[in-house]
Amino acid sequence: MLGAPAGLYLRAMQVHRSLDQLPSFRRSVITVGTFDGVHHGHRKVLKQVQEEALKIQGESVLITFHPHPRSVVSSPYLGIRLINSLEERIELLAACGIDHLVIVPFTELFANLTAEEYVRDFLVAKFMPHTLVIGHDHRFGRDRDGDFQFLKEKSTLYNYQLTEIPAHWLDENVISSTRIRESILHHDIATANQLLGYPFYFSGMVVHGNKIGRTLGYPTANLQILTEDKIVLGNGIYAVFAKPDGYDQPHQGMMSIGFRPTVGGTQRVIEVNLFNFQDEIYDRILQVHVIAYLRSEVKFEGLPALIEQMHLDKENSLRILPTQLESAPS
Repeated sequence: MLGAPAGLYLRAMQVHRSLDQLPSFRRSVITVGTFDGVHHGHRKVLKQVQEEALKIQGESVLITFHPHPRSVVSSPYLGIRLINSLEERIELLAACGIDHLVIVPFTELFANLTAEEYVRDFLVAKFMPHTLVIGHDHRFGRDRDGDFQFLKEKSTLYNYQLTEIPAHWLDENVISSTRIRESILHHDIATANQLLGYPFYFSGMVVHGNKIGRTLGYPTANLQILTEDKIVLGNGIYAVFAKPDGYDQPHQGMMSIGFRPTVGGTQRVIEVNLFNFQDEIYDRILQVHVIAYLRSEVKFEGLPALIEQMHLDKENSLRILPTQLESAPS
């Protein structure tokens, strides 16, 4: 589904989920981060890591964490809503051509490593880095005591090189991640997709609903989001592509998120109507790619008015949606 950035030799990315079963990396060039969204700014950093690795005939390695560090070290009530689930992030990173993705289980024990322990017992002992590609604002270790200067001071002792990510790239990354989340929450899917470089997408299990949609001529797949920390779009109507698990191609469609006030709904639901699609897909995973925001949720005077608006929503969706989904990041 997703393509790799052009111009780099692409090998299948290896995913490692255990620090006790890592391979012996060959002249590893390493960067560290959550890379939520895998957006344009992130891909610039990953391209630099790959280019550094190609220069020395080494391997590119991305170290990331799961669960998100803030969910472990921050107050529980703050919560964290991510642009990508872990599996989505793996899929997107694989398309970028990184050789190795290491998913580090982020625990309280790991969070309590001192800066010295983090470098000596984690980075050096586990990865033997040839080069670290790190931003000047990178912080690590208990109380976030470690920083770029600390890594620089230790580079001679542990025999690694240090490459600094340009400050303006980091600013772009922070701004992009924040803007993407805000855009997703506030209906500005056009901005979110532009910054991501691909249509925002999510997956849900198709569950049984009250089947009102089919009585209106628009049967819908009711979705239950399976990832609790995944960000959810703001209420409204959207033009989408959606692909049920087991199907080769995504279908054009429209999606409603909200409380369905016209039919007296009291719970927030996510419903997707697939155009020219009649199959039963209960208990399948449906992957939804969001292309455009159509309108806000409205309470109509009755079902005839709602049906008329749904006709217009479908016409507008077909006018907006391309014939095929193009979602390859570049």
